[in-house]
Amino acid sequence: MQVGLHALGIGAGAERAVIDAVASRADECGFATLWAGEHVVMVDRSASRYPYSDDGVIAVPAQADWLDPMVTLAFAAAASSRITIATGVLLLPEHNPVVVAKQAASLDRLSGGRLTLGVGVGWSKEEFAALGVPFEHRAARTAEYVAAMRTVWRDDVASFHGTFVGFDSIRVYPKPVRDRRIPIMLGGNSDPALRRVAAWGDGWYGFNLDDVAAVRECLAKLDRLCDEAGRDRAELRLAVALRDPRENDVNALAELGVDELVLVVIPPERADAVADWVAALADRWIENRS
Repeated sequence: MQVGLHALGIGAGAERAVIDAVASRADECGFATLWAGEHVVMVDRSASRYPYSDDGVIAVPAQADWLDPMVTLAFAAAASSRITIATGVLLLPEHNPVVVAKQAASLDRLSGGRLTLGVGVGWSKEEFAALGVPFEHRAARTAEYVAAMRTVWRDDVASFHGTFVGFDSIRVYPKPVRDRRIPIMLGGNSDPALRRVAAWGDGWYGFNLDDVAAVRECLAKLDRLCDEAGRDRAELRLAVALRDPRENDVNALAELGVDELVLVVIPPERADAVADWVAALADRWIENRS
């Protein structure tokens, strides 16, 4: 079982010195992945329900610093050498997919093939409205954008013609490091989200789940959906973040086939306190670390 940190890009995790310190020390201590999420726009009073809390309200204040995840992870990659980096998640339907394909391939190249692209369909109507993107059909838009991006990464001369995006005979370089692919993990805990994972995802990032029992329930659904899609769930990479993780959850999640437990944590405000903070997390969560 691997352990990742979802700690960068917001609040104290938006400070350059803290990003550098977390990335370098997490690399040394054996953490698997550094995750960074995204919201381009926040509003003071949202009519949209946040799907990962009981009260439907996101815990991050609207006025908090929230860095772009691709930029954040570029700095994290520069401060480290082994640890993988992942968006958790990028709200793909809010972006131009050709631009995202270019950005992701560039970051993958500069990081030595360490990028995983976690994507989600989004939940905030206000955010989509501010960006001039239709909120309706965002799931279909996401699926088509991923197909277009994979085409751009794979083909030297790429063409794609869909409902939401189309291009003909274009060249987009660089190409991703690992066989011209970047793993795409899908966020979301709902049945439609799990159906997307089974249909065309490379993995699942289950976020802010109540406990191991909730993970077990999601994975039972995912097993069924993979069977219906003619896929083996073992092909998928599975990462989950629990609301209140305990040490004994690690073995329980491993038995379910989960690959990575992601700790959603807030780093210290002072960069000189980060090394001890990361080491303490590693001592608690990573077995047999060097």
